[in-house]
Amino acid sequence: MAEGQGGAGGAAGVRAEAESSSERRTQPAMSREDCVAGIRSALKHPTVRFLREQMEKAGCKVFPSLILAANCSSAGGYGSGEGIKVCCNHMTLQDEINQVIIHEMIHAYDDCVGKNMDWKNCAHHACSEIRANHLSGDCHYKRELLRGFMKIRGHEQDCVRRRALMSLKNNPYCSEAAAKDAIEAVWNICYNDTRPFDRAP
Repeated sequence: MAEGQGGAGGAAGVRAEAESSSERRTQPAMSREDCVAGIRSALKHPTVRFLREQMEKAGCKVFPSLILAANCSSAGGYGSGEGIKVCCNHMTLQDEINQVIIHEMIHAYDDCVGKNMDWKNCAHHACSEIRANHLSGDCHYKRELLRGFMKIRGHEQDCVRRRALMSLKNNPYCSEAAAKDAIEAVWNICYNDTRPFDRAP
């Protein structure tokens, strides 16, 4: 998810949200206390640490106020100038917290290093969603199987497109047609842009 709320490159009212990792929840959501402990634990995850280091090297505002525990309508989100929200009422496992933070940190990285980032611009938003879904591991085949998507070949790119479209449809500045067009227009450049990683993890 990415959202702009003013600030450098932000656009007031733009919000695209990370979907819950599984459509069929079998466990109750974790308590706020467990969620906060999970966020603290996620900060030690190697990918989260790597992203933090890369953001700091790029001069981005990082911690301590970048990540907040919240109750909200999706798994998590990022707001320009506001930071990352991990929605505790959607978290059941530590892995879900890790994934949300990694996904949203890629949005935060894009917002910081993309000097002209405009979340109202469907192409800008599409690019960040493509990158976040591709680079975070959101579309790993095991996650897709848990969501009920069983395609063997080409699953990762289909997943990235599907999840990017879901997020863009939540952007009030992007109609569904504009979202689809934006994803196609930026696909090759953004899917292959693995910064700050050397290659897709």
